[in-house]
Amino acid sequence: MSTGQTFRNKAQALKGRITERLGRTTRNRRLQREGRTDRVSGNLKQSGDKIKNAFRR
Repeated sequence: MSTGQTFRNKAQALKGRITERLGRTTRNRRLQREGRTDRVSGNLKQSGDKIKNAFRR
């Protein structure tokens, strides 16, 4: 896993958290869904990369 991928995945999860909070604040369900999707996707990618690294060693 490269540093760029790590940064990209963490940025996606952060963007998702921000978007989800913004959706909650404005009571916009579409933004909440988009934020949740981004957050979960970023976290899953991070988990997948951690698993790959564990089996490489």
